[in-house]
Amino acid sequence: MKSAFCKKLGSALVVGSLVLAAGCETVNQITAAAADVAAATGAITPEQAESTKRVSTAVTKTFQDITPEQEYYIGRTVAATVLTQHKPLPAEKLNAYLNQVGQSLAQFSERPETFGGYHFLALDSAEINAFAAPGGLILVTRGLLDCCQTEDELAAVLAHEIGHVEKQHGLRAIRTGRLNSALTILAVEAGKNLGGEQLAEVTKAFDESINDITTTLMNSGYSRKLEYEADAAAVGILRRAGYQSGALVAMLENMAKNWDSSRHDFAATHPAPADRIAQLQKLGVASTKASAPARQQRFLAATQGQ
Repeated sequence: MKSAFCKKLGSALVVGSLVLAAGCETVNQITAAAADVAAATGAITPEQAESTKRVSTAVTKTFQDITPEQEYYIGRTVAATVLTQHKPLPAEKLNAYLNQVGQSLAQFSERPETFGGYHFLALDSAEINAFAAPGGLILVTRGLLDCCQTEDELAAVLAHEIGHVEKQHGLRAIRTGRLNSALTILAVEAGKNLGGEQLAEVTKAFDESINDITTTLMNSGYSRKLEYEADAAAVGILRRAGYQSGALVAMLENMAKNWDSSRHDFAATHPAPADRIAQLQKLGVASTKASAPARQQRFLAATQGQ
């Protein structure tokens, strides 16, 4: 029994390898035809043939290109997940200001336009965190805004999140999660015919994986590598927009004062500020508290009393 299971699992993994090397639709057609022939000759049962077809479909689904429109709707799902945990901050003037600064910064990114456009919103949470959903939906907590002392530092926060959108980091995380789901199905489908209603039930998780992914994305954050990429992108955005790139270092210094690895906010979703500062220093970015008087006046008018 164990030997039969291993053979089927090995066959399933071969299907996954073929998808990587050939066009998805072509592989689906080849796999379906081969499965039908095998079933007709009695090599496998009709149930096993259908199982093989499902394996191929699941894997190819993982590698489908996500269109800008799909990215937008995925991003809305991610943002909605965040909003179930943190309510929007009812501060019209502040949110208008966030969008004024954020929209200006986005125009200096390498991806100034998305399908649904960029949108910025403050969250009524004392946690220190920010979230960049695919497509340009960017959410910043009240706690993180309180860490900002100048408009340049606020711009640094928003530019970092725009960097995540620019690099499509959210989609990378989602694709990884979908791939993991597909590999799970490979194993389950390979052994399903050997006994198992419980195994069959596991396959239902694939279609529900997007909800799990959005939750994971918001709880565990991006990898260190992607966070450093977003910081580097933020430096470029700030410079092109006329802001002090050193404000990002200053902002991280402010966050370091609140760093506690046991906290479930930015400490759980980002590398330590000291590590990020070290990476920025390699790019020649030094801390600066400078901010143009007009910008500082605008910043104080929008943020005081929130």
